[in-house]
Amino acid sequence: MTTLEPNPRGWMVLSIAAPDAPPADAMVAAGDSASLDSGTEWPAYPVADQRSHERPVNQPVVVRARAVPSEFGPANIAERAWLRAAALHPNAMIAVSSADGGVGRSTLVAALGDLLALAVPGPVVAIDMHPVPWGGLGERIGRSNAGTMWDAVRDLHTLTSRHEVERWTQRSPSGLLALVGETEGQGRRPPRHDEAAAVVEALRRIYPLTICDVMPALVTGVWRTLAAAYAPVLAARATTDSLHHTMRLLTHLRAAGNGAVVDRAVLAVIATSPATDRTVRAVLRQVATVVPDVVSIPYDPQLARPEPVDARRLKKQTRTALVQLADAVIGRCADSRVALPIAARKERA
Repeated sequence: MTTLEPNPRGWMVLSIAAPDAPPADAMVAAGDSASLDSGTEWPAYPVADQRSHERPVNQPVVVRARAVPSEFGPANIAERAWLRAAALHPNAMIAVSSADGGVGRSTLVAALGDLLALAVPGPVVAIDMHPVPWGGLGERIGRSNAGTMWDAVRDLHTLTSRHEVERWTQRSPSGLLALVGETEGQGRRPPRHDEAAAVVEALRRIYPLTICDVMPALVTGVWRTLAAAYAPVLAARATTDSLHHTMRLLTHLRAAGNGAVVDRAVLAVIATSPATDRTVRAVLRQVATVVPDVVSIPYDPQLARPEPVDARRLKKQTRTALVQLADAVIGRCADSRVALPIAARKERA
């Protein structure tokens, strides 16, 4: 049974119950609410310390989603993404990598994460896993304190609550939390990939969604991170060279026994100029036969500048592309029963 409940305070409430399941209102009262800033975990999504990645088939799903901000559309895709964002699997993780460097990976993590921070009814955290001094994610999120991944690795044994983690995080304009990387001249070494992976595992236990900014997929450690993610995302520039490199990476992943990564992959193609060459469009059609979802991110001067990203302030075409990317990505992280067409018109903030 699927019911759309009234949406007090601008929330969308969708109850999806399997046959013979107890009524949804026995699980969650429609009027229950609390400030998101209070740290209350909504019953709308599974608690993060559950170990199973699947729910029993007869367990009802009560989705209490945030209202879609008016900046984002198309409405049907945005509303579906926002509903899915309220029904994440426990320990949900997105990993963003690429076939080579310099493709705008950290920018994509910041922009996508910024949007998802508006959609998920709970804090979303991004993690810079680069083992070299770079600081790209820090530039895109903004810095309000000196905390970095170095602090998180050093204090790994204490990262058992959000309070302990958020001593070291930065916050984007839309509320995305981030453990940023090191920059040159700070006297701190960036974490090794295995050290960063241990931080990721700790944070997956206490946050509803974790987004990893991973180095190019040139080593097996990165391949393992992509395999562990519900949604492996590959970023590429809208150039023939970058797309061909991505195709070769996909071939290598499948040949090495990581076909499941290819089958779940989402490819984000980031434009480098307002116009796309016809040869690039031809390669894109070829890539679309290999990857389930390919999303083109149009050229946006705001994404080209090394400054904090606010997804709400991007060009309309860029916001639309990010919604499509978020829909593809979050669909891999959410309970499949939430991927239902929503016929009713819902309130938009």
